[in-house]
Amino acid sequence: MTNPIPISRYPVPAPAEWPDDIRARILEVQDKAGFVPNVFLTLAHRPDEFRAFFAYHDALMLKEGNLTKAEREMIVVATSAINECLYCVVAHGAILRIYEKAPLLADQIAVNYRKADITPRQKAMLDFAVKVCRDSASVNEDDFATLRGHGFSDADIWDIAAITAFFGLSNRMANVISMRPNDEFYLMGRVPRT
Repeated sequence: MTNPIPISRYPVPAPAEWPDDIRARILEVQDKAGFVPNVFLTLAHRPDEFRAFFAYHDALMLKEGNLTKAEREMIVVATSAINECLYCVVAHGAILRIYEKAPLLADQIAVNYRKADITPRQKAMLDFAVKVCRDSASVNEDDFATLRGHGFSDADIWDIAAITAFFGLSNRMANVISMRPNDEFYLMGRVPRT
């Protein structure tokens, strides 16, 4: 069933209009996921920004490091909820559920991460991400000391802040263009795959 509601208030280019590198990226994602997440389709409207967005996304979210892929998604879900970004809460909540194999976790984090089934280390990480999201000017040495006490390095702290900041941009653009989450995201990680 195709949803009759547009996925963006801006034009979504047809596949024939995609530059070759963007087409290759979209087809790769489609092969892996089984569908094309709407963020790829909507950002194809601005090819240079598409390339820059996904280059920075990949640099933050796909890198090796002390933060797990699931913890990176926790940051996205918690801060996107604060920014009231339906697309990112739903899409990244699905990814989080899959990484953690925990069907309830994304909802818990989106509503109130302090009550979620996560570790004290992860709560400290999200406390910091939320502070960066809401009031980055108030970040101070005490925040760094708290995170170091939970085993985070200065590079990890940079990553937490950078993910929060990047998705702050993403959340705002998704809200402005009324980007709709794909229907597929809602059930991902909640029910067994068929």
